[in-house]
This record gives sequence, C-alpha cells and structure tokens, in this order.
Amino acid sequence: MDGSRAQEPTDTEGAHLVLYDGVCGLCSRLTQFLLAHDRRRLFAFASLQSAFGRDLVERFGRDPDDLMSFYLVTNYRTPGAILLARSRAALFVAAGIGWPWKAAGLLRILPTAWLDRAYDLIARHRYRLFGRHDQCLVPRPEYRDRFVD
Repeated sequence: MDGSRAQEPTDTEGAHLVLYDGVCGLCSRLTQFLLAHDRRRLFAFASLQSAFGRDLVERFGRDPDDLMSFYLVTNYRTPGAILLARSRAALFVAAGIGWPWKAAGLLRILPTAWLDRAYDLIARHRYRLFGRHDQCLVPRPEYRDRFVD
C-alpha cells in the first residue's frame, strides 16, 4: 500500500490528501503556500493530529504518533489510495501545483534514500528553525472546504 514512485497528480479536485503536522511552523507555512498555489484544487488537507489523519496513517501501517513525516495519500477516497511519505510526497505535491515547482520533479532521478536524508535533516530541526504552535492552523473561510478534519 505504500507507493515508492510518485506519479503525476490527476486533475480531480481534492483527489489527494496532504497530511501535515498541525503545530509545526514550517508545515503551517507550506500548507498556506499550497492553498495559494494549488489553482486546480487537487489537494485536500488534514492534520496528523486529527482523528481522521491519525486513522488514515494507521490504516497504512504507519505510527500516527510519529510527526516527523509529511504524508500524501493519492486518490484518498478510492480503494486504490497510495501513501507517499517524506521526499516522494513532497515531489508529488510540487508536480501538482505546476510550474515552476514542477521542475522539482527532476530530483526523482536521485535515490529516494538520499532525498529522504535531506528531508530528515530539515524535519529534525523544523521546530527550532520555524517554530511550533500551540494549536493547529485554523483555515481562512475561503479554504475551509479544503480541510477534511
């Protein structure tokens, strides 16, 4: 159930679910960035701390208490949903929001282990570099329909 290769995002509104750490300053900024740049509205959002997010991560055999990973569930409403994690999730999202971010897809030629090491380095220091919030992001009214939890 865990996909190792990120394919191109499909053009279905809200087809893919971004699972993010709701108290992480970096994750909050990235979520706001995606909301502003996802013109095709491909992505829906849920925090890893939400009941929905925890349940979904657990269904894919992952630890819902491990907040060190960024997850994306492709086609999350279908039986064929695939969980992407860390660098592969990030590359899938970059491809989905279009140019110039889609150019990050060139990084797919690198081994996942290398990309995940770089991801892990940032993840280990994200609270110190970008801060930590006491509560999850409250979406602006125009974006509320994009949040599952």
